[in-house]
Amino acid sequence: MSLLPHKSRGERADQSFRGLTLIAAASVLLLMVGLLVELALNARQAMGRFGLRFLASDAWNPVTQEFGALSSVYGTVVSTLIAMLLAVPLALVIALFLVELAHPTVARIVGSAIELLAAVPSIIFGMWGLFVFAPFMATHVQPFLGEHLGFLPLFQGAPMGIGILTSGIILALMILPFMTAVMRDVFKMVPSVVKEAAHGMGSTTWEVTRKVTVRYGAIGLVGALFLGLGRAVGETMAVTFVIGNSHRINPSLFSAGNSIASTLANEFTEASEPLYLSSLVYLGLVLLLMTLAIQLGAQAWLRHIKKTLGGSA
Repeated sequence: MSLLPHKSRGERADQSFRGLTLIAAASVLLLMVGLLVELALNARQAMGRFGLRFLASDAWNPVTQEFGALSSVYGTVVSTLIAMLLAVPLALVIALFLVELAHPTVARIVGSAIELLAAVPSIIFGMWGLFVFAPFMATHVQPFLGEHLGFLPLFQGAPMGIGILTSGIILALMILPFMTAVMRDVFKMVPSVVKEAAHGMGSTTWEVTRKVTVRYGAIGLVGALFLGLGRAVGETMAVTFVIGNSHRINPSLFSAGNSIASTLANEFTEASEPLYLSSLVYLGLVLLLMTLAIQLGAQAWLRHIKKTLGGSA
């Protein structure tokens, strides 16, 4: 009989805990739906005026009240792609070095430096990019690329320093510490006994790294990749400083461009006309839908990897 009250209290605690967790989970969904609904309501004027043509038009003229998202989407996608192409291999190599090859003291020092780099505010990256890195790009990197790769449309044009290429490199520097830290922690979770068994069977360090460490942490690596991708897509201040903020689509990476986030940061306070403001909100809705698509793609990729690995991951 003495156990019954205790059991009753435990059941009530379980029910309360279950209710709290359900409320917390539901609040995330409600917040996401609320964001979508609020953006759609405030963008309805632009949606009614331009429709889906908004996504295919590169026009952006507040005077004539003609707006389109294509140039902003183009700048967002290209700068993010550059950042990912640079940051993903570097983050993977650095994480593997810290876990597999570096001396524990070196790994601790470098790991702490990476975590400190991740804490640097984005506006500092933007100021450094504008006043230090952009002149370096204009003086050394862009002339070199233009001289040796100028036959490609990507590397043609005047070396201005600022532009899509510069913004992509700055984004890569910003997301590199986040991705490296996550990948390092993923590799640290690989059981030592698994790696020791592989070494005991005669595998080299490279074979253990490729077939054991990377394969075991495949799911975590995908998570790190999409963590960096999510930050790169929505980054605002650093990109605003160095991308040039031009509503033009140019195949050259040296040219000035813009992103969705930089357009919102630059023009939201200046939008006095209702259609102008509604178009900016419509642009924000496009950015939110892009991030949702990225998350859905990440989940689909994770399911594919789990099937490929036989569900062991």
